[in-house]
Amino acid sequence: MRQPHFSTLTKRWVINSPDEAEAQKLHAELKTTSLPVCRLLISRGIKTFDEAKKFFRPSLDDLHDPFLMKNMEKAVYRIKDAIDNKEKILVYGDYDVDGTTAVALVYSFLRDIYSEIDFYIPNRYTEGYGISFKGIDFAAENNFKLIIALDCGIKSVPEVAYANSKGVDFIICDHHRPGEVVPDAVAVLDPQQDDCPYPFKELSGCGIGFKLVEAYCQANDLPFEKACENLDMVVVSIAADIVPVVDENRTLAYFGLKKFNENPSRGMRAMKELMALEKEYTISDLVFTIGPRINAAGRIDDARHAVKMLIAEEEDHANDSAEILHDHNITRKKFDEDITNEALEILYTNDDLKNKKSTVLFRPHWHKGVIGIVASRLIDHFYRPTIMLTESNGFAVGSARSVRGFDIYNAIQECAPLLDKFGGHKYAAGLSIKLENVNAFIQRFEEVVASTIEESMLTPEIEIDLQLELGDINEPFFKIIQQFEPFGPGNMKPVFTTQSVSDSGHSKVVGENHIKLSLKKNGARASGIAFRASAYYEKLKNRNGNPAPAFDICYTIEENIWNGNTSLQLNVKDIKMK
Repeated sequence: MRQPHFSTLTKRWVINSPDEAEAQKLHAELKTTSLPVCRLLISRGIKTFDEAKKFFRPSLDDLHDPFLMKNMEKAVYRIKDAIDNKEKILVYGDYDVDGTTAVALVYSFLRDIYSEIDFYIPNRYTEGYGISFKGIDFAAENNFKLIIALDCGIKSVPEVAYANSKGVDFIICDHHRPGEVVPDAVAVLDPQQDDCPYPFKELSGCGIGFKLVEAYCQANDLPFEKACENLDMVVVSIAADIVPVVDENRTLAYFGLKKFNENPSRGMRAMKELMALEKEYTISDLVFTIGPRINAAGRIDDARHAVKMLIAEEEDHANDSAEILHDHNITRKKFDEDITNEALEILYTNDDLKNKKSTVLFRPHWHKGVIGIVASRLIDHFYRPTIMLTESNGFAVGSARSVRGFDIYNAIQECAPLLDKFGGHKYAAGLSIKLENVNAFIQRFEEVVASTIEESMLTPEIEIDLQLELGDINEPFFKIIQQFEPFGPGNMKPVFTTQSVSDSGHSKVVGENHIKLSLKKNGARASGIAFRASAYYEKLKNRNGNPAPAFDICYTIEENIWNGNTSLQLNVKDIKMK
């Protein structure tokens, strides 16, 4: 696979400038915290002692009242009514990580208090995304009277109408943007609705499922701890769905990670044992290790394998399902690599495509399960809004990924007359197109992007939190930075810059093309690693007794463990020569 070189894409550095007066004020109030830390807090909207305490010491008491969500009372009443009347309940969800964790969470909760329950995950290849008519037929034919739909359904107006005609009620728990018309369900839980007063709008689909369970406990005198039994599933959904790790998501992620690391469910434990990662998992670890394996079930075969693992009550069942997911992920990687290479070959050899503001590629043989991943990979090489399309069931179906600042959902919406259906978020979406409309869509999408995207959005941006001196970097500072975790969108791992550093004379190339940096400035020294950056080595090194040239770096700070010794290391993200 073509690997983007450290310097393939010129990066734009954007250095935050937190209000210095507010930082000084917070520093005086907190007393024991350094001024650079206070500047970081200010840049993240934390301005008082109480806000800092809430940030550094999350509490489940910080969660919002679930009944603030529009229709929550109706949803809880309908579930209680179904249980009282011994109606069969079907828990229905999407085939990705967010959908399968949501189904597993709600199913596991209800299974403990009610037996007439089952779950349903649509097949990616025969039914497609969201609520399907086939799924509704399954419910009606098997006498299910209530479907709880998770991570999907907000645009399923005809499907819900069809279910109503079959005597099947729907509760929709979704977090995607609604269309102009909301389905005629018993209850629609979605904070994205304009008239929903819920104070936090960015929950994951599994997060909405958690709020439903929390509300049910609250209304039926069940302990709150019962709702929290599967917070490890919630944090995996938060990580994999790339929702902002702020406000309520930060609290759920904090306690979800705690459960994942200390006392995970049987399915999560089985997956962890396969990973053999001997450290505490972070959000990033979930994104790159657990998430892809859960996703692989629906991408390669059947997402029900993922749910079976997550709801497993026996260790053997959990281990068997985890092995299946692990094997599917190996297959997924092969598809991913092959399609990425083919797509890059198309782009690198076609000048017309290279010079566009968007990337839209269509090949009917591409594997539907991995095109979203490939779209993200293409952005590493051609930084612009990207859509990958393949053929499925007589339609071109696609996954869209965007670049920082550009709303790809809105751009796709501008092409709505050419689409069969679409849905998603600002930075990721899915769509379906009649085959005869594909070329017209590609042309129209490029027109929309070219006329609306700002030129600066086509250059990768590194957001830098703070300017530091090498002397500011020490163990106490690093320990406080660790307490900013869990990191994720909205609360990313802090990126710093230090200007005019130079090689101490001991920097060297390691591995194939990495630089082990030895840096100095004003008497202070630091070590660092710059991956895939060997092209810079000749420019920055100190040789023949001549003064080494100065350069600027941006980096994160991490611990480096080598031969049993632990030291601080700069993970250098970019270098700018003077």
